[in-house]
Amino acid sequence: MSELPTVDAINAMIDELFSSNGSHCAAVGTDFALAHMTPDQNALRPGDFISGPTQFGLADAALWYLTFGAIGRIEPMALTSELSIRYLRPAQGKQLWARATLDKAGRRNVVGTVRLWCDDDEDRITATAQGTYALPM
Repeated sequence: MSELPTVDAINAMIDELFSSNGSHCAAVGTDFALAHMTPDQNALRPGDFISGPTQFGLADAALWYLTFGAIGRIEPMALTSELSIRYLRPAQGKQLWARATLDKAGRRNVVGTVRLWCDDDEDRITATAQGTYALPM
């Protein structure tokens, strides 16, 4: 395995290739990644609830960042193979966070579980997701 990619290197790649992503990597390790975003007005539903698609997108981004840590390199062409999400409670807050943890890393894919929450209340998750990223051959 290569050296662990840094948060700065991941965010630089996002800024360069996917500037409309809306999220950034806050932390990464070989078995976890933390993604963060500040939802704008377009991401909110009436009542200032953070939309489901916004939460889904951040879960997907967290899994992508996890993939980089798990394989030891930034691989922009790693692609979502499947992702499912369960919404547990309304997401209200100024900040949205997603922590992806590694379930399994293989030669062809990376599987992880994601927990999402708002602001600093990591104990009150708003959604949980599980997904797989396929690695380019």
